[in-house]
Amino acid sequence: MRKTQTRLGIGLALCKRLLLEDDELHLCLACRNMSKAEAVRAALLASHPTAEVTVVQVDVSNLQSVFQASKELKQRFQRLDYIYLNAGIMPNPHLNIKALFSGLFSRNVIHMFSTAEGLLTQDDKITADGLQEVFETNVFGHFILIRELEPLVCHSDNPSQLIWTSSRNARKSNFSLEDFQHSKGKEPYSSSKYATDLLSVALNRNFNQRGLYSSVVCPGTALTNLTYGVVSPFIWMLFMPAILLIRFFANAFTLTPYNGTEALVWLFHQKPESLNPLIKYLSATTGFGRNYITTQKMDLDEDTAEKFYQKLLELEKHVRVTIQKT
Repeated sequence: MRKTQTRLGIGLALCKRLLLEDDELHLCLACRNMSKAEAVRAALLASHPTAEVTVVQVDVSNLQSVFQASKELKQRFQRLDYIYLNAGIMPNPHLNIKALFSGLFSRNVIHMFSTAEGLLTQDDKITADGLQEVFETNVFGHFILIRELEPLVCHSDNPSQLIWTSSRNARKSNFSLEDFQHSKGKEPYSSSKYATDLLSVALNRNFNQRGLYSSVVCPGTALTNLTYGVVSPFIWMLFMPAILLIRFFANAFTLTPYNGTEALVWLFHQKPESLNPLIKYLSATTGFGRNYITTQKMDLDEDTAEKFYQKLLELEKHVRVTIQKT
């Protein structure tokens, strides 16, 4: 029986699809809101009674919560075969209306809609751990979780797989090793997703020999709470005729969470050692609504990835010392 850990959000669609692939899975839902998690658990078991679905509470923007969740998981399981690292926030997004209308009449209109490049800025804040909230939630909380769960995922005889939800919005220009938390910038979401890509590459370099493999995916533009935070559902509805037309030229508009999970489910069936660590796997949908997988070579180098990984290790040492003192 294979054990898979995921989170809610687009993770709900993922759970449903994974159970359709194998209804004897043991899914562990790692969630911040336990009442919602229990409701989802009950619904999943009602439709798939032979599955095993459990929950663990974790808030990846709070390191104490991450340490507690890791402790519970190590008490419950001897190994995890897959960890879907899907939690992410885009707080207080601001749409650059001027850039939007300028892009509508440029040659880059398809690229703009596919990646949202230059369209979105966010207001970040500091967490109780003294870290930038987007960085801690989208990157560092997951990193600490992985570090804590190494005994469950490092088995050279039978590989485990990390599957990160990244984005087409991950831009090299928004990331800096000198400010990897993006405290001085206005696009922390894009920076965090580029950091995710770097971290995945570094994890492969450092852990493949121990049986742990990492991949990154982009679910495309799916209508979830995250995208509804950018513009309201009513505005999305107004834009929908244009989006459906654009989808004949741009495959990034997956639109539904179900479609967005295409790449995540595809990776569930792959041998991780056969995958290219420098490739991002993209969920895509044609203008006629057919789902498929496409790939994109990530705009990064392994040297930068390793340097970023070492900076995370240094930060980990610092926060562990700080937490021990409190």
